[in-house]
Amino acid sequence: MSGKGLIVLCILLAVIWVGYRALPSYYNPFAPLQLSDPPGRITQFKLRRLPPQACAELLSQANQQRLISSAPVADSAGDCPLTNVVRVRDFGAVKLSSSFLASCPLALSSALFVEQQARPLTERFMGSQLTRIDHLGSYACRNIYNRADARRSEHASAEALDLSGFRLANGQSVTVLKGWRQARTQPWLRAILSASCGYYGNGLGPEYNAAHANHFHLGMRGFGLCR
Repeated sequence: MSGKGLIVLCILLAVIWVGYRALPSYYNPFAPLQLSDPPGRITQFKLRRLPPQACAELLSQANQQRLISSAPVADSAGDCPLTNVVRVRDFGAVKLSSSFLASCPLALSSALFVEQQARPLTERFMGSQLTRIDHLGSYACRNIYNRADARRSEHASAEALDLSGFRLANGQSVTVLKGWRQARTQPWLRAILSASCGYYGNGLGPEYNAAHANHFHLGMRGFGLCR
C-alpha cells in the first residue's frame, strides 16, 4: 500500500472509531442494555442475549423503578422443571387479572413492553389510561397445542404470556376476541400486537390461527415474528 493510501486508511479508521465512540448506547449492539433504551431491533437483540445475571440485575432495577412488581420463586422439578423464574404481580400502575410465573427474560421484556408501548399506545388510540391487563396464564406443562408428537410449548418453561383483554381508566373493558372485530378498537389492538415485535421473539394474534382468536401469545422463541 502506498503512503497516501495508508494515510487515507488511517483517517477512515479514525473517523469510524470516533463515530463509534459517539454512538448512543442504545444504537450500539455491544453496549449493555439499559431500561431507558428505546424499542427496536437493537434493544430486542440485547434482550434476547442477556446473560442470566445481567437479566436479574435489570429486573431488580425495574422493580426499584416500579415498572414491575416481581419476586423470585423456588426452582421446581417434574416433567417441566422451572429454574430462575419469578412471580409477576403487576406492571406498576398497570394491574393484572392475576399474578403469573415468568422467566427473567419474559418478565423484563413484558415490563418494558407495557411501559414503553402498551401504555402510550392505549392513551394515543383510546384516549384513556391502561389500568389492567387480563391474561390466560403463562406456565403450563404441555406440548404445543397439546399434541403428543409436538415439541414443548414455550408455556412449559414460563417463557410465554397469553393476553386476553385490557381495562381502561374510563371503565372500558376490551377483550381480544371481540375488540379485534370492532372498528373502534381493532387499530389499537393491532398496534399493541405489532409493537410486541420489539420485545418478544414472537407475538401471535387472531389472524395467526383460530387457536389465537381470543388472545395475544407473547413468547420468547424466535426473533420478532409478529402476526
